[in-house]
Amino acid sequence: MTVGQAPARTAPTGRSRNLRRPLVYVLLSLGLLIMSAPFLWMALSSFKTTSELSASPPVWIPTEWTLENFRQLLDKLDLPLYFMNSVIVAVLVTVSNLVFCSMLGYALAKLRFVGRNKIFGVVLGALMVPGNLMLLPLFVLMSKLKLIDSYAGLVLPFAAGAFGVFLMRQFMQSIPDELLEAARMDGAGEWYIFWRIVMPLVKPALATLSIFTFLGSWNNFVWPLIATNDPDKYTLPVALATFATDPNKAGGSNGMLMAGAFLVVLPVLVLFIALQRHFTQGIATAGVK
Repeated sequence: MTVGQAPARTAPTGRSRNLRRPLVYVLLSLGLLIMSAPFLWMALSSFKTTSELSASPPVWIPTEWTLENFRQLLDKLDLPLYFMNSVIVAVLVTVSNLVFCSMLGYALAKLRFVGRNKIFGVVLGALMVPGNLMLLPLFVLMSKLKLIDSYAGLVLPFAAGAFGVFLMRQFMQSIPDELLEAARMDGAGEWYIFWRIVMPLVKPALATLSIFTFLGSWNNFVWPLIATNDPDKYTLPVALATFATDPNKAGGSNGMLMAGAFLVVLPVLVLFIALQRHFTQGIATAGVK
């Protein structure tokens, strides 16, 4: 080695890699434990007795598992009605976003027409507008259309989102143009190309969009609270929040509140577990052209 020349970097040896890997696993496991601790506490607390909920120091794992919190919650709250309301609204919002966002994303990614870039600019601009800023105009519009206290009033304002359009457009750009041109040369129409060729190729993006949309709609609290006056149209988060603030019903029972919160989170958790493979693939490949 000549004078002044920097020493060459040596590749990490097999021993150093073997030592580094367990350290990475330990750090990741620690981060997972910290992030999942609130959820684990909520899930375990829903099966605890009243004495264990108020115990000091806190008891993590129940010594006596009980379903009494769920029974009391079902007795005092019409849980099946509110659960079905949330399912209907979340499913309709998710399906409409999958259809409309993929349609517009396909048009912006693969079709050539006047004003395409301007429409995409509007979509990007809509991403920068805070959602709470649109609550008052949406409420006035739904009132004029007489859609307050209806499923349509809960679904239509969120039937298509700018994020969904952006995600589908970016993902569809990765589809080779030659594939679509070959289908057109064989006589396939745009609807056939969209439904039979493009949609099967974007399943990871559809899974990603469905999880984000379902999660946002299922946990949406402010808009259902504003757009519903009839308790029979309450979604589960609104009904649970109303129940928690009513001393004649909840009565300060943390066990029932934990059970209700666990039931709110459970469907989203099941959906994510079912679609996690497509979700991670969609996140990894979205925007890659």
